Amino acid sequence: MTEQAIERDGMAVPRRYWAYGAIIITLVLAVMDASVANVALPTIAGDFHATPSQSIAIVSVYQLAIVILLLPLAALGDIYGYRRVYSAGVVVFTIASFCCAAAWSLDLLTAARILQGVGAAGIMSVNTALVRYIFPTAKLGHALGLNTLAVGIASSLGPSFAGLVLAVASWHWLFAVNVPLGIIAYVLGVKTLPDSRRTKQKFDIVTALLSAIMFSMLLGFITSFSHGGSWPRAVAELAIGLGAAFWAVRRQADRPAPLLPVDLLKIPVFALSMCASVCSFCAQMLAFVSLPFMLQRSLGFSPTMVGLLIVPWPLAVAVCAPIAGRLSDRVSSALLGFVGLLLLVAGLLLMAFLPAHASPANIAWRMVLCGAGFGTFQAPNNRLIVTSAPRIRSGAASGMLGTARLLGQALGAALVALILAHIAGPRGARISLLAGAAFAFIASFVSVARHGKNA
Repeated sequence: MTEQAIERDGMAVPRRYWAYGAIIITLVLAVMDASVANVALPTIAGDFHATPSQSIAIVSVYQLAIVILLLPLAALGDIYGYRRVYSAGVVVFTIASFCCAAAWSLDLLTAARILQGVGAAGIMSVNTALVRYIFPTAKLGHALGLNTLAVGIASSLGPSFAGLVLAVASWHWLFAVNVPLGIIAYVLGVKTLPDSRRTKQKFDIVTALLSAIMFSMLLGFITSFSHGGSWPRAVAELAIGLGAAFWAVRRQADRPAPLLPVDLLKIPVFALSMCASVCSFCAQMLAFVSLPFMLQRSLGFSPTMVGLLIVPWPLAVAVCAPIAGRLSDRVSSALLGFVGLLLLVAGLLLMAFLPAHASPANIAWRMVLCGAGFGTFQAPNNRLIVTSAPRIRSGAASGMLGTARLLGQALGAALVALILAHIAGPRGARISLLAGAAFAFIASFVSVARHGKNA
């Protein structure tokens, strides 16, 4: 492909929509597979005569593989092209899904889930960078809004889909269904996805290993800290993680396209947007984990009803994100994000001070307010993260976007565990929601601070 074709602002219709279709299919599969396994854990543990703690590994290894590989695979995308990394990710994800479906022991299933996480990291690390090449800049916000819509739908439908499958078939089909869809996405991607500019930077294996050590140790520290683990172990994990980070940054400090994108963090708008993203996902996870405790134990709703009461949040995200994304192509993303985060703050405060005998309708509209705020913030913020980075560094920006989401979620889950461990009952859940509101409030000021800085 010629340099002129690569630099063209977006792709022509209808190829644009076929290419975007491939991206959406795999993004939905990767996101859903993070949640469907949760629902199937009791069934899988029973089939393999394993304890609940042993079966949890099939969830944690998938998430860990994604976290530690996002930035290295994004760097490979910058070097070898986003289409190649995406296609390789789809192939690995599809093969791993078949292996998951065919696994006859928990150890084999766990190994297949690690491989599946590698494939999902390949998909997630460059999907936003590819969207930047697929759509013209004038429509980029709308496209990223649709990305958020797809993630919202996949997150909300994942548990329901798993429940339906388990009602009529074995858990193996939760993974088998990925295989034909993965093949379709791969064929579409090979035929339609655009090429991209590439850096001349060589891939630094040592820095990639340091990055993996950094994220695994820091996540280990967060888990140990929140679950009351051994303090010497937690301190050692923190020290190793920070040491690996320091060494990685020093190794690549003088490189124009470092694997750990410290060059992008020197861009004020990018750094502020990343900070706002981490805080917003932390706020969302504080709510998602604490709300079931409040709704079930304080208000007496059944587990099934709790699930239904939480659904309005992701549905509101799915509705509002594309609208906000389209608006961000014409209106300041910083101001849109500020408004969205204030709505999220209001929703979380209203949830924290629910009446003692709140009706489902009273809860539902508060959930809608939270979801509308989160969706109004996310799409414009993602647009700003991607467009504030140089085009040739789109892969690194895409990887950082995914990293911010996963780190925010991990931090939020850890804080909930810490709060509930020390403050039991309804008060602990309420404090968790107030902590979420505080993080969203901080993010709102970070967001508005970007106004006027090309935001």
